[in-house]
Amino acid sequence: MFLVVVAIVIGWPVWLLLYTNGNLHHIDALVPGPDSPGVTYLIAGSDERPDGWNEDGVEGGRSDSTVLVHKAPNGQVSMVSLPRDTYVDIPGWGWNKLNAAFSFGGPQLLVETVQNMTGVTVDHFVQVNMDGVAQLVDAVGGVEMCLDMDVNEPHSGLVWEAGCRPVNGNNALALARMRYEDPRGDLGRAQRQRELMGAVASEAMSLGTLVNPVEQLKLSRAGTNTLSVDETMNIIDVAKLLLTFRSAGDLSGTPPLSTTSEMTEVGAVVLLDEELAPGFFQKMANGTLTPEDFETEF
Repeated sequence: MFLVVVAIVIGWPVWLLLYTNGNLHHIDALVPGPDSPGVTYLIAGSDERPDGWNEDGVEGGRSDSTVLVHKAPNGQVSMVSLPRDTYVDIPGWGWNKLNAAFSFGGPQLLVETVQNMTGVTVDHFVQVNMDGVAQLVDAVGGVEMCLDMDVNEPHSGLVWEAGCRPVNGNNALALARMRYEDPRGDLGRAQRQRELMGAVASEAMSLGTLVNPVEQLKLSRAGTNTLSVDETMNIIDVAKLLLTFRSAGDLSGTPPLSTTSEMTEVGAVVLLDEELAPGFFQKMANGTLTPEDFETEF
């Protein structure tokens, strides 16, 4: 009996590791970029719909959220949301909104655009199917989220009374999508998306999940159904990313912006601060960011 128990204790983690790794979906995403220090993950929330419809009326997949998670050589971790409407020069397509890069050329063009925009190397890419966010939240037994205002928004389906409460997958997805009744628009939505990612990562790496085989299998299946990763990543890299999420602390937000409503030929766009943004991304790469670097009036 002792040997059977030992075999189960050792065999289950090995089997789960091989099972999860074997079911990870890999995509071509990485392209040559600048040689910046540290390790950078680019996480893109893909809002591609089965019928090709998107809220901006453009067919094809869009990058509903784009987040850089960086671990510098000195161990500093930061989480930076790049607003979906940021006005950028998309290679081969000219100036447009950042989320259009994914529609025009998929993960590789998005990675190339972000590298050119920030001067930071993207070492790993993770694509999250936004519809699958609900599966991930339910797989960890729900998470606690906070919102300091009442909301009843038909676009996202979110109905919320101000305060904090546990949420299931559907409510979490509505929180992650809601922006029309948020005074900060997409910036507020990006903040909730970062909070949601951190909450899911904390639950996924909690003791209750790590010692429960049933919960582990649920998380494995939800993760492999929801995530697509670059060709170099394996399940160990995904676990490292989850651990990295938990270390961002106060170093989370958007880069310096000059405006969120500049009118252009592609509509209203977000403009990075031309003077402050380059230094911000250099600090991110070097691990010298402070919470004050994220302060913004928007």
